Amino acid sequence: MVEITADNSDVMHALDSRVHRRGERRDFFKAMMTAGAVGTAGLMLADRAAAQTAAPTDADVLNFALNLEYLEANFYYYAAFGTPIPVASIGTGGVPTNSLALNAGARAVSFSDRAVANYAREIARDELAHVNFLRTALGGAAVAQPQLDLGITPTGAFSNAARAAGFLAAAPATGAPTDFFDPYANDLNFLYGAFIFEDVGVTAYKGASPLLTNKNYLDAAAGILAAEAYHAAIVRTAIDRMGAMPGLLAARPGGTGRTIRDDTEAVSNARDTLDGTTAQAGPPQLFADDDQGLAQTTTGVGLTSNIVPTDSNGIAYSRSTGQTLNIVYLTPYNESRGGFFPNGVNGTIRTASGSARPAAT
Repeated sequence: MVEITADNSDVMHALDSRVHRRGERRDFFKAMMTAGAVGTAGLMLADRAAAQTAAPTDADVLNFALNLEYLEANFYYYAAFGTPIPVASIGTGGVPTNSLALNAGARAVSFSDRAVANYAREIARDELAHVNFLRTALGGAAVAQPQLDLGITPTGAFSNAARAAGFLAAAPATGAPTDFFDPYANDLNFLYGAFIFEDVGVTAYKGASPLLTNKNYLDAAAGILAAEAYHAAIVRTAIDRMGAMPGLLAARPGGTGRTIRDDTEAVSNARDTLDGTTAQAGPPQLFADDDQGLAQTTTGVGLTSNIVPTDSNGIAYSRSTGQTLNIVYLTPYNESRGGFFPNGVNGTIRTASGSARPAAT
């Protein structure tokens, strides 16, 4: 991973800066003129960071989606089958996932719940189908698979994301951390990894429609969005079934009584610190609180679940390309690499939102 220590510091700094969290959900969608779908990539014209002089082409948008599909497909393939996706699906010049030390420890999960194992296999096949569909649609314009970080190393993307959510101790001031997060260790850890990708994927797909001009692509994108939404609902429901049990935060100092639902809120808060719409000149970055975990709420009719994260109108929200890259790069700054994509995504759309990283003092 590139600039691992700095990336982790950015995320932790942003998390520590939260001065307000969940009040009323922002009516983000009242400003939206359209609802749509496409590829696992936040694809709104509001991508401030990409700084393109012209609107992206359909090929640009589909390639951005393809990068994110490579990420999801490989994670699920490892978890379900113990291997990365077939080499035939990564493109000429694509970086084989299992050829890199970054992906050490990626392997099949020894599932204890047959239902979760079945979910993993089904989603893995769907995500590979998305990769192959997009590659076929793009033809010779399809980008190859970029370098991915899906391993369990202490300084890898999963560990840094877990550290940002508070599941692991903060990185030491000097030297490298030694503790790590393993999304392949058990059912719950796998579901947490899936929770990161699926929630981001759904909001990313929804932001795509303003960028696509081809009706056939729009129709296909709507179908992909529906599939991703089903995946996210499966993952969120599976986690919620265990929601009242002690979570990973419960094992941290001061975490007595913290539940699995609390864990999902920590992940949600971490995403909110990265992907918001208000970028400042330096840390802390105060971002919009649109993302939602699985915390239940009490209403006039009793306790209510939050399987489907929506606004007050029951509408799912969108992420721009830049916001999506903030999360998968694990940075609040307008950078072009990091996190799960150590060398960045391939294609034209590749820069995260936010301000420039402040100069070191």
